[in-house]
Amino acid sequence: MQRKVLGRGLGALIPDSEEISENNITYIPVERVYPNRYQPRKVFDEKKIEELACSIKEKGVIQPIIVQRKGNGYYELIAGERRWRAIQKIGIDRIPALIRDVSDSEAIELALTENIHREDLNPIEEALVYKQLIEEFHLTQEEISKRVGKERSSISNYLRILKLPTIIREDINNDLLSMGHARAIVGIDSPEEQKKLRDIILKKGMSVREVEAYIRNKKNNGQIKQEKQRDIFLLKGEEELQRDLGTKVKIIRGRRGGRIEVYFYSDEDLERIIGLIENKGGE
Repeated sequence: MQRKVLGRGLGALIPDSEEISENNITYIPVERVYPNRYQPRKVFDEKKIEELACSIKEKGVIQPIIVQRKGNGYYELIAGERRWRAIQKIGIDRIPALIRDVSDSEAIELALTENIHREDLNPIEEALVYKQLIEEFHLTQEEISKRVGKERSSISNYLRILKLPTIIREDINNDLLSMGHARAIVGIDSPEEQKKLRDIILKKGMSVREVEAYIRNKKNNGQIKQEKQRDIFLLKGEEELQRDLGTKVKIIRGRRGGRIEVYFYSDEDLERIIGLIENKGGE
């Protein structure tokens, strides 16, 4: 089955040729709208929500939210959660909305990628979006790269920071450490060494360049170990298998040989993968 292109964002829901007017806006009850289940933003800045609420109170809602029908008079948000939250603060009963007839998967993909294109997700939230696209939509890093308009190496870097210790991920979430700091720290193999470096960075207020220089100096002196770079052959093999099988694949090299891990997400998915492998074997 051919996949929808993700990179279009809300342009897929509001084509250039469509003029937003009162004719295609519906005013729906605020209490009958609920958040998108796949909203990647986990923390909302309450101060900014309050500011938006004040703006709406003074000028009204300039841009409608976008929703899909869910039955029984309820709607699920595709875009506009901050507007929806702000309106609740000032007690407005109804909210202007564009209702779109899309499948759940289309709505989820659009919601996820729209958040990426807004460029206001923190690095951990963005990394979790990519992880979700891989695990739930079975996309490869290469496919995500093409559809959201970012280099594959950038996608890989975001996914790598999810392996950092919890305390460091929390620092990134709280804007105490930047993506640049995270990329530097993740190059160190030992979680204990990573946490030690984190303490030094926060204590000294080190810039990303200072952290990179510090790590280079330590590595040159053999004081910390660099994360092992994965064999480019293995990475290429994983991507080819993921593309052929439409699911996540991991190749792990051992001292003598290795193993291939193929991920499936339901009994039907397993049957589909087995069928693909059998067909390949018969070619």
